[in-house]
Amino acid sequence: MRKENSTNTLNKQNLEKECGMSYALTTIGGRWKPAILWRLCKGKMRYSELRDAIPNVTERMLVLQLREMEKDGLIKRIVYAEVPPRVEYEMTVKGNSLRPILKSLSDWGDENRL
Repeated sequence: MRKENSTNTLNKQNLEKECGMSYALTTIGGRWKPAILWRLCKGKMRYSELRDAIPNVTERMLVLQLREMEKDGLIKRIVYAEVPPRVEYEMTVKGNSLRPILKSLSDWGDENRL
């Protein structure tokens, strides 16, 4: 956990306020967020389906990434009051606005992968 008042944290916050690219890359960047978002572009998925669709992600990391994206308004968590409990995730309107960007990034990666 980072200190709220550290120079590094303040610099990051200022850069994200002033630079759309920096905000976008922080919001969707990292190892697992693009993979999660790409799978959710296809539609609503249960937690277990997401976990199985991304074989090398740990449960802890998947939960952390899902929480961050939920906090950022990219995905919505739906909890069903059933036994056993069922949880599904789907893209929000804000998250769906990323579809063309994710598609372009995927196409670029496919074309330029070594």
